Amino acid sequence: MIPINFTTVGTLYVVATPIGNLEDITLRALRILKEVDLIAAEDTRHTKQLLNHFDIHTPLISYYREKEAERSEELVQKMLAGETIALVSDAGTPGISDPGAVLVKKARTAGITIVPLPGPSALTAALSAAGITDGTFLFLGFPPARKGQRQKLLSSFVDSSWSLVFYESPHRIQAFLADVLAILGDRQAFWGRELTKLYEDLQEGPVSHLLELASTKKNRGEFVLIIHPGSSQQVTGESVEDILLWYKENTELSLKDVSRRVAKDLGVSRSNVYQMALELWAVSKEES
Repeated sequence: MIPINFTTVGTLYVVATPIGNLEDITLRALRILKEVDLIAAEDTRHTKQLLNHFDIHTPLISYYREKEAERSEELVQKMLAGETIALVSDAGTPGISDPGAVLVKKARTAGITIVPLPGPSALTAALSAAGITDGTFLFLGFPPARKGQRQKLLSSFVDSSWSLVFYESPHRIQAFLADVLAILGDRQAFWGRELTKLYEDLQEGPVSHLLELASTKKNRGEFVLIIHPGSSQQVTGESVEDILLWYKENTELSLKDVSRRVAKDLGVSRSNVYQMALELWAVSKEES
């Protein structure tokens, strides 16, 4: 264990770097990247390109998610011994859907000074171009890759009064939009793709329109997807059967989600509600 001398303890700088256009880096970020003893980078090869562009020769050390816990211990020890370290991700602000939070938490626990350097962020860039007039949103990062988990997450926000903001990869955007359409309905939405880059793409419209675009074009670059709140509707019905039928006719929720919600709202057995919903769904299907 390295003895701590609080007069020589180093500092951790959390440095935001460009998400595409290199001109977006701040003057302060450039100065810090030159002055620190070491730069902890999500991908040293990627960060090396940025440093070469600005003629910065500070040593690099890798800090990627798979080694985050192990490497953070090493970096904390270096700072306790007096080294100053800049933490960067491949693009944007470390710790926001990128590695970094583990190191920040351990550094704070160790009494190390943490200095955030604000700058580029795909989240704020997309929000600034989306025109969310009420100023409220819920950032959920990357949705689960597995369909079942993703649908469960979306189902929990059916009644949300906030705009929902997600990151999504190009190879999963179609599947994600299809789930959004099925569970949340054809709401108004916005995407920002390839933000600040040459082929920046900003699109707005119903989810069905964005899904059509995603299925007809070659998707490259990560997306920031903003789903606006749905219109609030008052559930009506004098009996459990009436309420179940209302949900079936007025929402895109699955039978399981409807059963779960009705059982919770009424304080009754979910299995009984589910069985009742099964029968109503079947009768409704036969009549149609």
